[in-house]
Amino acid sequence: MMFCRYTWLFFVALVLVAPAAMAEEYWNQYRGPHGDGTSSAKGLPTTWSETEHVKWKTPFSSKEWKAWSSPIVWKDQIWFTNAPPFKDISAPKSSSGTPATVDEPAKLYAVCLDLASGKVVHNVMVFDIPHPQYCIARNSYASSTPCIEEGRVYVHFGAHGTACLDTATGKPIWQRQDLKCDHFRGAASSPILWQDLLILTFDGFDYQYLTALNKETGETVWRTDRKFDYGTDNGDAMKAYSTPQIVDTGKRLEMISPSAGATAAYNPRTGKELWRVKSMGMNSACRPAIGNGMAFVSTADSGMQFFAVQLGGDGEVTSTNVMWKQPKGAPRYSSPLFVDGLLYTANEKGMVYCLDAETGELVWDEKKLGGLFMPSPIYADGKLYFFAEEGKCHVLAPGRQFKLLATNTLAGEIMASPAVAGKSLIVRTKEGVYRIEE
Repeated sequence: MMFCRYTWLFFVALVLVAPAAMAEEYWNQYRGPHGDGTSSAKGLPTTWSETEHVKWKTPFSSKEWKAWSSPIVWKDQIWFTNAPPFKDISAPKSSSGTPATVDEPAKLYAVCLDLASGKVVHNVMVFDIPHPQYCIARNSYASSTPCIEEGRVYVHFGAHGTACLDTATGKPIWQRQDLKCDHFRGAASSPILWQDLLILTFDGFDYQYLTALNKETGETVWRTDRKFDYGTDNGDAMKAYSTPQIVDTGKRLEMISPSAGATAAYNPRTGKELWRVKSMGMNSACRPAIGNGMAFVSTADSGMQFFAVQLGGDGEVTSTNVMWKQPKGAPRYSSPLFVDGLLYTANEKGMVYCLDAETGELVWDEKKLGGLFMPSPIYADGKLYFFAEEGKCHVLAPGRQFKLLATNTLAGEIMASPAVAGKSLIVRTKEGVYRIEE
């Protein structure tokens, strides 16, 4: 009887623990499973080249395609969005209240690759836009990274449209094209999934708001307009490209969302604003990092540049909850990375930095690696991976001493952030998608 009792208790414990133990970590959104660029993967490569440690490469020529969205992974599928290249023209003038458009049509695609072979499983035209909004040459019509869960992938092209697709067939489950926003220079904010909601960010020339859709139906659940003092009537100074990050503070959930006029936290269930910091900074693009009870935010072109705000505040907290500001090390495009009490950043001048997250003080003085850091870095297998636009990846050891482990080069420029799949890195360049594995 005693043996049977203990055997039963062991079995019950095994059943309760097994789902957590066996749950696999998929790179399911922009910046991975936690939205922060970190992964628990082991056995990732340190060195590679066009001829070394490339398991497969699926070409997508820059003459036919131009898109900066990052790859995401779910089980045996890799998804990303695609769009055609376009002519580099001067910005057309907008009529009053109408976004500037171009006459060149844009067909917007969702692409699925087989993880094992790199073969194209789905190449679905989601939207056909006869007169797309104007987009600058540095951006693309498909810069927003999709997000995915079992059976469904959610693709977002800003005001051009949002859709939910069946991952088995590639067929649309629902679509929306009525969410208005003049992106003015192109869209880039990525969608996030939270419980039964798909949360979108629209910070444009004319409208600035966040909205949550029912992920099953696509219907609007809530919408919250930004009511910030931008300090100007110029809509160009009100646009931003950031993706929010949701964090559990212990007493509540906060969705941290940087914008042009301010950085604010919202209740993700209702959209209600919880607190705000008047951080300013047009074109804010980085996803916040979270650690030590703080959010670490970059404001890009102006404003506080790089700062830490203590979570859990209420109302206007600029004078009370901003713990430090650091103009050095402020990334413009590449999101910050928090690992073991340290912050790692990279900027468009080829510099990488390490800061003490508690104080904001520089741990490393700037280290020039070269290149323009557009993709966001990742931390996995005890290594830091910094990808630069020029096709290079600098692999660093984390810690208070700067240590460069390797520099690797692929053909083609890299604008998209990489993904992790098992022991592989999934890297998208302007010329194709690679699976890199030792």
